[in-house]
Amino acid sequence: MALVVQKFGGSSVADPESIRRVAKRIVDTRRAGNDVAVVVSAMGDTTDELIDLAAAVTDREPSAREMDVLLTAGERISMALLAMAVSDLGVTAHAYTGQQAGLLTDSVYGNASIVGVVPERIARVIAHGDVAIIAGFQGVNRATNDVTTLGRGGSDTTAVAFAAALHADVCEIYSDVDGVFTADPRIVPKAHKLSALTYEETLEMAAHGAKILHLRAVEYARRYGVPLHVRSSFSTKEGTWIVDETTRKQMEAKLEGRNEAPIISGVSHDNSQAKITVVGVPDVAGSAAKLFAAVAGAGVNIDVIVQNVPVDNPGAANISFTTKIADVPTAVAALEAEQEEIGFAKVLRNDGVGILSLVGAGMRTNPGVSAKLFEALSDAGVSIDLISTSEIRISVAVKSAQLDDAVRAVHTAFGLDTDGEAIVYGGTGR
Repeated sequence: MALVVQKFGGSSVADPESIRRVAKRIVDTRRAGNDVAVVVSAMGDTTDELIDLAAAVTDREPSAREMDVLLTAGERISMALLAMAVSDLGVTAHAYTGQQAGLLTDSVYGNASIVGVVPERIARVIAHGDVAIIAGFQGVNRATNDVTTLGRGGSDTTAVAFAAALHADVCEIYSDVDGVFTADPRIVPKAHKLSALTYEETLEMAAHGAKILHLRAVEYARRYGVPLHVRSSFSTKEGTWIVDETTRKQMEAKLEGRNEAPIISGVSHDNSQAKITVVGVPDVAGSAAKLFAAVAGAGVNIDVIVQNVPVDNPGAANISFTTKIADVPTAVAALEAEQEEIGFAKVLRNDGVGILSLVGAGMRTNPGVSAKLFEALSDAGVSIDLISTSEIRISVAVKSAQLDDAVRAVHTAFGLDTDGEAIVYGGTGR
């Protein structure tokens, strides 16, 4: 007998028929002799619809506290309906909000962090032989007793947090695709499913545009050693396992008859980025530190960074970086507030930027990856703006209009294409 935590995304519970299909999967898992806890997202586009409703009733920016109260309603609906559907199949299920389940957070509305999990109530339900169904994406701040949300995609993190707290054998993440693919199958139909990835590879892919898993969920899983199994709720196919490097190598050798991981695991992309360039930063010690301190103080995350010194002005530098388009106004305002202190000339923004990232643990020991990447982009007529690297990743900034073509060209160049066509079972992509 194993303890299994299952998480079902919005496309998996989009309508009554889908909820009944998910309920059958849960019941089958329980009747196979496993203990089961379930984390569920809001149905379909419910969260977006609630955001639209908020915009329709007020011309002002809604209170962050009230928005969290509103948005948690979506998961409460789906958890209750799913509990009813499971019970209808003869297995008793109980639905719990994040607060009732014992998920504790800090006080940051809209993007709270988990500070603790007290799963006693859930553990008692499981010990009794019943199924516990938990609303994802939400918790409670113990100091204020206010409900908080974990940010978009936070149901993944909820599931991993409970898997860690309950010492589950596996955390299954269900969505509308069969696992993690070598690229987004919506733009690269010839992408193929990966049998296994390391936590580090998955972190790089999630941080650079791959939407199959929430970044904080992967970080949580790595920290506590929770095996993740990413699979589809629309099929019974084996999905993609996210594990430590030793386990990944063992799985790859067993499944594919090889002893080493492939050089490249996948190509991820992010078209939600923009580039900010700070022109004329004094080329003196401390200038860059002040600049990035201002951005960090505004709560803005940065991805790719490049600094260069213009030939016609050797006493100053231009510093460019990418960040989410939604964060650009905040970042620009923070920089302009420090313009006199730092002494730079001006701030420029470019919203037409896309980030392509090549990820693979095999990069550590294989030369020539960069050369092949740049050759593929050149052959496709794609020009590179910025470059960033890590031990197992190369990221480049390109024009957003060329991003899809760039992803397909690189995917083909590294031999990742398959003869078949990836299946996306559902979801609107909104």
